Amino acid sequence: MLFVETKSVLIAMSGGVDSSIAAHLLVQEGYSTKGAMLKLYDDNKVCDVNQKSCRTCCSANDVEDARRVAAKLGIDFFVLNYKEVFNEKVINHFISEYLAGRTPNPCIDCNRYIKFGELLRRLPEYECDLLATGHYARIEKQNDRYILKKAIDAAKDQSYVLYSLNQDQLSKTLFPLGNLTKKEVREIASECNFVNKDKLDSQDICFVPNGNYGEFIHRHCKEQGDEAIQRLSIGQFLDGLGNILGTHAGFYNFTIGQRKGIGISFDKPMYVQRIDAANNNVILCENEELYSETLKVTDLNLIAFDKITSPLKCEVKIRYNSQPQPATIEQTSPNEILVKFNKPQRAITPGQIAVFYNADVVLGGGIIL
Repeated sequence: MLFVETKSVLIAMSGGVDSSIAAHLLVQEGYSTKGAMLKLYDDNKVCDVNQKSCRTCCSANDVEDARRVAAKLGIDFFVLNYKEVFNEKVINHFISEYLAGRTPNPCIDCNRYIKFGELLRRLPEYECDLLATGHYARIEKQNDRYILKKAIDAAKDQSYVLYSLNQDQLSKTLFPLGNLTKKEVREIASECNFVNKDKLDSQDICFVPNGNYGEFIHRHCKEQGDEAIQRLSIGQFLDGLGNILGTHAGFYNFTIGQRKGIGISFDKPMYVQRIDAANNNVILCENEELYSETLKVTDLNLIAFDKITSPLKCEVKIRYNSQPQPATIEQTSPNEILVKFNKPQRAITPGQIAVFYNADVVLGGGIIL
């Protein structure tokens, strides 16, 4: 854990085992610790809290688990209502991006605007100097700069979803689990006999626990009285030459590289290559046409340095579950970087995030155009 002189910290607690052990470690190290649970949405609208297969977060059960852990640790515990800002910054953005034909990552937006935006801003209200979370990542200070690094446990590393942290945010943040493996975290939870020691990790996007993004977007827009959703109901599948291959029930049901769920059969495997949101068309192709050697990113956040002055060899990760790939990055404008991969990459997806690495150091990242 990064050494700091101050000893007052607010720990974001989700009710899961990771944030619970992060809180435990802070108390063990002598920090004056307070716990905060974020209420982001009405869980009864998206998930039956008694449904064990619904592996999300922020439910009533999660709040109770976090509260019981905080009580066992002897720390203050707060439930903070962020439903309004979460709806604006995360849910509405998620919907608008899908309706624009892009594929966003709402977990990154939640980190950017809620956990490391709103929570950091409100630290003085809780007489805290630092924010801690249960993320698997590390922060180190090198000379006068804070550096974000991968976690020791490669299988649990979450540095990708933290690429947007700036120097001020990094200076006020602790990741107590960065040097631990998930196995070690579970063992500590068992030793402490925490109520959530055997709790499964959340896997779904919290407000879309069944994973059906298209259904969620359609339902949400109807609830908002968005008549435009009606004209998006029926569209066309096209090939690269513009030939009609069939019809679909809305382009927002698809993402780049998708094969399953297209709804029509062909004499060869066909995949989603591109989404034409303006005309409600989905362009299909064969697998080999999904590969590209380059991409551009915008909305840059550079961590290891202020700017890239010449082409830089590094590794680039284009989605959370992918492996970083060798590439050269070149900053072509203050807010844009061109990425050239050593080998073509499959299904590069607009709206997703490209994160740049030098070994275990996060150089920065941005949104794929």
